[in-house]
Amino acid sequence: MTMQEPKRYVPIEEVKVWRSFHYALAGIVYCVRTQPNFRIHLIVAALVMIATLYLHLERIYLIAIVLAIGFVLTLELLNTAVEAIVDLVSPQIHPLAKTAKDAAAGAVFVGTVAAMIVGYLAFYQGIQQGGTRVYDAVAQIPANVVLVMLTVALIASLFAKAIAGDAPRSMIQGGLASSHTAMAFAAATGLSLIFQRPLVAVLAFFLALLVAQSRVEARIHTILEAVWGGIIGMLAAVLIYVLVRSHLVL
Repeated sequence: MTMQEPKRYVPIEEVKVWRSFHYALAGIVYCVRTQPNFRIHLIVAALVMIATLYLHLERIYLIAIVLAIGFVLTLELLNTAVEAIVDLVSPQIHPLAKTAKDAAAGAVFVGTVAAMIVGYLAFYQGIQQGGTRVYDAVAQIPANVVLVMLTVALIASLFAKAIAGDAPRSMIQGGLASSHTAMAFAAATGLSLIFQRPLVAVLAFFLALLVAQSRVEARIHTILEAVWGGIIGMLAAVLIYVLVRSHLVL
């Protein structure tokens, strides 16, 4: 009789502290996989974050944009939850079921319009009030660039999980691409491109490799999944850098 090899890690859904995060990300991945509007909002969010780098907005305006993006995505998640509940309790067509779905969709619409107004005011006021100083906000640029790189890498890895992953290996632990590895390699690539110092690059990629190695050794991801995560992270970082390098001054 062969002994079953013990698990090298504790599944996250069995850890009480992290269980809620697992289920939360499961809901997000479900929306990415099944809701076209949610995918559109994620793509727009990534593009808007990239635009903040081009315009070198001050931190207060960046905060307003992040809050607006989070507000819209939250409403999309709630809308999906309402639709699922309505379909569960009322599988047949019913006027009240339609009203509930329409009201939830209306909430998303109102939130989206509000976010668009916030975005317009943030971009417009940020440029007007900052004047030429907006383009000289050197101290905040590297941090913002790396933040956007991490955000885009995370969104890309979520899309990869949603497209090819099957529950439960499509959530925090497992899936086509390792989100941890994607963000680690995005940060390493971004820091290397921004500072262009060999020592910074070596240390950054060494830490990124440690992240990837830890995910593989714990058997949370396969080597291929970690490789895909690294590729996604590096591509995201290179894309952002190419888009903003003409405005990037250290």
